[in-house]
Amino acid sequence: MTMRDTDRALVQAASAVAKLRCRSAAHTLATAARTAEGRVVSAVNVVHAAGGTCPERVALATAATQGVGELETIVTVGDRGRSLVAPCPACRELLADHFPTLRIIVGSPETPLVTPVTKLPNG
Repeated sequence: MTMRDTDRALVQAASAVAKLRCRSAAHTLATAARTAEGRVVSAVNVVHAAGGTCPERVALATAATQGVGELETIVTVGDRGRSLVAPCPACRELLADHFPTLRIIVGSPETPLVTPVTKLPNG
């Protein structure tokens, strides 16, 4: 799939959240998700010894709380300038079940790629 200017802006939004909010071991990933209308929802993960929560799940819950409908594109960025991060297998399934046409931005920040959530490998 082709990268759009709005996709590049979404990567920048997730990177800004990572830089601003991922400053401790409790938060190491940031996600930004966009609707077809252009609304952006952002989230961070929560790391904890009792079990953590992926930022994609937090973004999905935030979107639902804010009354956001269909998500179109999502990207997750690692803290401290790490690469773009693909959703874990459980989040891939969750996202695909809720948004089967969702576009995922993966790869390196310099050469990001867009792929349908249903085309991501399971492992």
